[in-house]
Amino acid sequence: MSAKRPRLEQLEMRGSFVPRHIGPDRRQTEDMLAELGLKQLEDLVETIVPANILNHDVLKLTETISERAVIKYLRKMRERNKVLVSMIGMGFYDTIMPAVIKRNVLENPGWYTAYTPYQAEVSQGRLEALLNFQQAVIDLTGMELANASLLDEATAAAEAMTMSRRIAKSTANVVLIDRDCHPQTIAVVQTRAASLGYKVIPVDPLADLDRHEFFALILQYPGSRGEIRDPTDIIAVAHRKQALVTVAADLLSLVLLRPPAHFGADIVVGNAQRFGVPMGYGGPHAAFFATRDEFKRSVPGRIIGVSRDSHGQIALRMALQTREQHIRRDKATSNICTSQVLLAVIAGFYAVYHGADGLRMIAGRVHRYAQILAAGIAHYGHEVVNQIYFDTLLVRVPNRAKRLAARAEEAGINLRVIDADHLGISLDETTTRNDLRAVWQVFSAPGREMPDINALDKILDECIPDGLLRQDAILQNPVFSRYHSETEMMRYMRKLARRDIALDRAMIPLGSCTMKLNAATEMQAISFYEFAAMHPFAPLHQAQGYQQLFAELEDMLCDLTGFDAFSLQPNAGSQGEYTGLLVIRKFHQVNGQGRRDICLIPASAHGTNPASAVLAGLQVVVVACDANGNVSIDDLRDKLAKYHDTLAALMITYPSTHGVYEQAFCEICDLVHQHGGQVYLDGANFNALVGLSRPGRIGADVMHLNLHKTFCIPHGGGGPGVGPIGVRSHLAAFLPDHPVVDGVNPAKGEHGTVGTVSAAPWGSASILTISWAYIAMMGASGLKRATLAAILNANYIARNLAPHYPILYTDANGWIAHECIIDCREFKKTAGITVEDIAKRLIDYGFHAPTVAFPVPDTLMIEPTESENKTEIDRFCAAMIAIRQEIREIALGLADPDSNVLRNAPHSHRLLLEEWRLPYSKQKAFFPDSEQHDDKYWPPVGRIDNVYGDRHVMCSCPLDWGETRD
Repeated sequence: MSAKRPRLEQLEMRGSFVPRHIGPDRRQTEDMLAELGLKQLEDLVETIVPANILNHDVLKLTETISERAVIKYLRKMRERNKVLVSMIGMGFYDTIMPAVIKRNVLENPGWYTAYTPYQAEVSQGRLEALLNFQQAVIDLTGMELANASLLDEATAAAEAMTMSRRIAKSTANVVLIDRDCHPQTIAVVQTRAASLGYKVIPVDPLADLDRHEFFALILQYPGSRGEIRDPTDIIAVAHRKQALVTVAADLLSLVLLRPPAHFGADIVVGNAQRFGVPMGYGGPHAAFFATRDEFKRSVPGRIIGVSRDSHGQIALRMALQTREQHIRRDKATSNICTSQVLLAVIAGFYAVYHGADGLRMIAGRVHRYAQILAAGIAHYGHEVVNQIYFDTLLVRVPNRAKRLAARAEEAGINLRVIDADHLGISLDETTTRNDLRAVWQVFSAPGREMPDINALDKILDECIPDGLLRQDAILQNPVFSRYHSETEMMRYMRKLARRDIALDRAMIPLGSCTMKLNAATEMQAISFYEFAAMHPFAPLHQAQGYQQLFAELEDMLCDLTGFDAFSLQPNAGSQGEYTGLLVIRKFHQVNGQGRRDICLIPASAHGTNPASAVLAGLQVVVVACDANGNVSIDDLRDKLAKYHDTLAALMITYPSTHGVYEQAFCEICDLVHQHGGQVYLDGANFNALVGLSRPGRIGADVMHLNLHKTFCIPHGGGGPGVGPIGVRSHLAAFLPDHPVVDGVNPAKGEHGTVGTVSAAPWGSASILTISWAYIAMMGASGLKRATLAAILNANYIARNLAPHYPILYTDANGWIAHECIIDCREFKKTAGITVEDIAKRLIDYGFHAPTVAFPVPDTLMIEPTESENKTEIDRFCAAMIAIRQEIREIALGLADPDSNVLRNAPHSHRLLLEEWRLPYSKQKAFFPDSEQHDDKYWPPVGRIDNVYGDRHVMCSCPLDWGETRD
């Protein structure tokens, strides 16, 4: 008798993307459900999810699209982008990513699926790559200290402004910004300053400084229109007025130019994009931030520092973490959480691969071509206004700018129209001789022959005076001279990658961070030329593929969330929070309720929440949580009554930061609205709602999404991220716009918008293809199944660990949402073991630790996501249970309380080189899990001394870098 044949729809589902994304197969799912006493996935909804948040309306999303169909669709979409030779400049330039970096980093999950290096012992590879980036920035800017990247040049300038206010001795409330800064930088600084009560005045710094008192001055070097000015006297005037000076610099130009530090700059910011990172229609790119050593405790973002491990060897870690917003909360001067690690890694490797000589060749060629181009334009009778320039020319063309730009577009080149009389022309690493001839043809005049490039090259004198040319050496650390062949570079990148634990090696069970699968098909489009090579200020008719992408993704997100409009401009979750709160503030002001400036935030909230509220000009009032971790309704009622006339918003995370579906969410929203406030929903945990609930329909007014979490954009070792915000219709008109590109907010009304929050009109545009592909391949049913699988996996872990570790928060029936918190506080009393000891011991089992000490000290927050199957989850649970037994052995006196497997973890291979003196076996130390024998992860360092690192802060490459590290 023949077996029953499966139906066609079953065959199609087995070949779809959904079961490739969701870890547990049908049999594993049934086994886990049985252990929880359930029969089917839908039982999770009835058992755990509050009925009043459920939304049963049918989603408009198409059904699942196959992986092949998605790539075919994206190829057609990319064909609608017409990529011309870009000579627009303005901080964005075409560049060449070396193929060895593209293949081995950008397209390598060992690099792009890693998480932020909070567990430094399993992050030594990317920490070294970031230290290289910092060293390159330090060398080129001349400053003493650099961080490991920020989001973009414009927001870096805004961060410099707030840092200046904290440090500067001037009591003035004014920021001066050079009129020749990039317009997007001016706009972002103005937006940030407005909410903080600062006044921003664009000035000509050569003429206007004496007329103002100010605490910060921001200059562009070279200027946005190309001119290079010696800022020595300008900076001296600012310092006499007790102000700090920020210089926004072009990193490639600093290969040839005298660095800003030599002029007395206090802070140097900019974009490392032209170090091998595609323009990508605006991002993601790694901004840089460099400053004086004396300001190191005020620097925003992350700094990689050199410390030592338990063997006395060099080891790296994130330094000075007490500066971060999750510690300072409403006292923070920055809300930055995500940075741009993957892009900083690429830029750092670009500097390593090319070295000082290679960079000088690239910069020298760009500059020489600019001089040759200028001579040719002058040959045709047009005035090149710039006298001293690096790569950008300002050409005077009275009443002909738009006409000549259109002529250039016909020739396949985009120029910058500055006004009716002036064009900007910027060259880059990709510029060819044919490009120069094409530009000359645009400016050509009848009867004049085209100049000869070689002839011009022989007669042209250097336009940059000696006093502005760099005299000191750059990139002298040995790391920048060792890896110039592809063979050596390939091996160096592999050596660093194997030091880390990324998702390609093991589960990363970080609670609240959602380390889900970043599927290869989702990643494919970011390498498509038509998506990667487009300038963010290219004419919109050339970017119809991107416009289609934005429209379709916004429709998808509106459908899934129940909101009426989205802005894709915020390029991190923290920026989404900030932007959403600005929108709420703008709404109140337009409605004559400007006095509403109180933001209620639960005590359990992410640290970015209070920091974002303060940056948005709001006052933070904390709402207590009850014994179960839920928002205290009684305390909320008291606070609402007290601040009835001044309430602006409540920020709430749902499901809660404690990993539970609060029953009272809808009631909370109703109460806030009754008192005139708006509800801001932190969407960090939206992955536990997708397909089940639409927040915009159950009371939320604004929500940001972490596309790098819920919608599969990789974490990249700590960035990139995207934090778009969804709003109800009454707030849509206030969403961000942009000073350069029209139509960013089509709902913009007479009252204007909140301004500009990112350098690029649609933020980190190129990686939006990842989320679009994920949603398209999952479809409505697949997304719902993913949510249920995540809830199933989390509850399965909680059920398995509960006999060994207390589960700190559950609902009334003992269930959790998508993550659980295990309580480790008792172990310190009974065995002298801390939560950090447990985290480090997990490394010996081959795992990255869960989230440590957040949101409750001495706890671990565990989130498996839907992407992990039962086999991996069981392996993790077995490791946690084995560690619990090791703790018992200490408590019972069966193991040394001072020298045991937890206190000495992780066990580096260096211990094998020493005489074994530990009171337990090598087997117990190195191979506590027999399954590790075939693929053992060897931590490259022992436990890192955090205190030493903060007391001896060193944030540049050691001189013997690489010689003492295997």
